[in-house]
Amino acid sequence: MYQQIEVLKKYMPLYRQLVKKDIKLKYRRSFLGYLWSILNPLMIMGIMVIVFSNMFRFNIQNYPVYLIIGQSIFNFTNEATSKAMWSIIGNASLLKKTYVPKYIFCLSTVSSSFVNMLFSLGAMLIVFIVCGVKFTWNMLFIPVILLQVFVFALGLGLFLAEATVFFRDIQYIYSAFLTAWMYATPIFYPLETVGETIQWIIKHLNPLYAYIQQFRTIALDAAFPAFGLILHGILVSAIMLVFGVWRFMKNQDRFILYI
Repeated sequence: MYQQIEVLKKYMPLYRQLVKKDIKLKYRRSFLGYLWSILNPLMIMGIMVIVFSNMFRFNIQNYPVYLIIGQSIFNFTNEATSKAMWSIIGNASLLKKTYVPKYIFCLSTVSSSFVNMLFSLGAMLIVFIVCGVKFTWNMLFIPVILLQVFVFALGLGLFLAEATVFFRDIQYIYSAFLTAWMYATPIFYPLETVGETIQWIIKHLNPLYAYIQQFRTIALDAAFPAFGLILHGILVSAIMLVFGVWRFMKNQDRFILYI
């Protein structure tokens, strides 16, 4: 582990360049540039608020806040893992020419998606202010929640990147899985609208629930998240990272044969 940290330090300039490249590519030739990080989630949230608050009439206080929190965390996980999945194959030409720590490509894609999410927090702040969210000291815990999500996405991204090298069909399976995952996450509906069995499954088997619920507790209830919920989020992140790193490191020497 210490050796890998030293290697990462050595290649830190490359890591920073890769992150900058990903961010610039996303906004290249965009008239509004980084403003889209704020405008896009606001527009999507506005449409979803109109649809779900009127058609389905969910009785949720500060529904725009409820919605944008779930939307932001899920969208980051979606973008980060989907991009990480192709991080090795997409850099095959470079990997064939010179030695570069292979995990750095996955780390950089997840990091660039994380930076994009940080930009989008501007949209969340606007919604908080407009909806009259009470700003408390508990909000200082939000970076810890975001770190949990980042670690989880990195672990899942490493696993997907490794798996995609050997099985290209993973892209189709994961695309379908993301759709199911979105509906299995209480992003736009209250958890109480589903049966008790489904509620138990979501609370215990859907990793995003712990992160979203921690965030909502702080923003909507002006309270500190329950210790059990925090512990659950940290454990899920740690387990996913260990599993992803283990799978990636175990098979990385074989990547060159398949890319």
